[in-house]
Amino acid sequence: MADVKDAGLVEVQPEPAAVAAEVPPAIAAQTLGQYLRAWSVRIRSGDSGVLPVVLGLVIISVVFELISPRNAFFLPENLVNLFQQSAVFMVLAMAEIFVLLLGEIDLSLGYVGACGAVVTVQLVQGVTTNWPWWGAIIVGLLFCAVFGALQGTIISRLHVPSFVVTLAGFLIANGLMLILLLLGPFSGYITLVSSQPNANVLRNLMFGNIDPTISWIVLAIVVALLGGWFLYRDLNRRRSGLVVPPFSLVVIRILLMAGVGVAVVAICDVDRSHSLLIHVVGVPAVIPIVLGVLVVWTVLLQRTRFGRYVYAVGGNAEAARRAGVSLPRIRTLCFMLCSMTGGIGMILYASYLGGMSNNVNGGQLVLFAVAAAVIGGTSLFGGRGKAMHGVLGGLVIGGIYNGMGLIGLQVQAEFIVTGFVLIAAVSIDALSRRAASAGSAARV
Repeated sequence: MADVKDAGLVEVQPEPAAVAAEVPPAIAAQTLGQYLRAWSVRIRSGDSGVLPVVLGLVIISVVFELISPRNAFFLPENLVNLFQQSAVFMVLAMAEIFVLLLGEIDLSLGYVGACGAVVTVQLVQGVTTNWPWWGAIIVGLLFCAVFGALQGTIISRLHVPSFVVTLAGFLIANGLMLILLLLGPFSGYITLVSSQPNANVLRNLMFGNIDPTISWIVLAIVVALLGGWFLYRDLNRRRSGLVVPPFSLVVIRILLMAGVGVAVVAICDVDRSHSLLIHVVGVPAVIPIVLGVLVVWTVLLQRTRFGRYVYAVGGNAEAARRAGVSLPRIRTLCFMLCSMTGGIGMILYASYLGGMSNNVNGGQLVLFAVAAAVIGGTSLFGGRGKAMHGVLGGLVIGGIYNGMGLIGLQVQAEFIVTGFVLIAAVSIDALSRRAASAGSAARV
């Protein structure tokens, strides 16, 4: 046996220290201090995560609070208004992330989503079709999904660049939107401001408020369920002998989630009417809608095989193909989900406007969607991004527009500032990738 070992025919097991060296320090950390040190090393190596956008959001908020008249930025009514203004940006950014993860882009998102919104608003009109609101939403989103699937099929099967295909889709969807607006006796403008119950449901997607008592009950249930799930998953991994971050980190995440939820509900439960006759309180219905989209798409991208395939294709398409991943299928599904999510965002936009008209600027909205996704931390080069990045980036753009509106700046300045923020975000992404590549080369 000794001869066999000397001949090198028996596999030598690696030392435990060598195995531990292969585990990322942030995962192998056994205490909160070790985790924080590993996190600081990761930031210095170029992987800053959502830290830049969080810091940017804090800076934007503080600056506008200081320079706005009466320090109005942090007033409850303005913060609720900020949530509502940012909702469309958030959802459209989450939509665009599906294709950005592949290293692609969808320029048609704004007008494809607008077509879905026009279909939905048309179907609930009492003087014509008078569909139930839920049926109208399903048909509108189905229109968007089919349009996105067709674009994805052309891109993936015919290998036409997504820029060209979606630019053509931009023009086609713009024309379709104008045609759909002329259907019925509406002269190009269809409204949700009416006595029809189905139209009112769509209108209240943005401006309806949830009763304060119900808000607190729902918050308690959500925190209990998510907190229980986090604890169960952590304990289960520990029992299985898997390497997990320190338990205190899980507790901090649960407390942070609960704290943010309590702050949001408390702000929304302040009377925003400033009137003795009418009281406007409660969490706007759009907030749980956006959070619902965030949770569903986060689970899809982070916890399913489809999500792993998306990151694999975006990171290295050829390696994913050799591993057996169907590139056309994944690309087509991503463009379909992008368009469908864009439909959700534009239905919220129709609710915010109180209807749909030919004044909807889908081109501007899709550029803001891309900007919000990139500002939030999603890479333009593919393979890196989360649904949460769309929410954070949407808040940044919404904060810029809200704050500039408070200080009375014109739209020209808003465009300029948003452009500079986008350049800064892309520069941070490029520099972080360069730093990460340099660190990998140094380790080799």
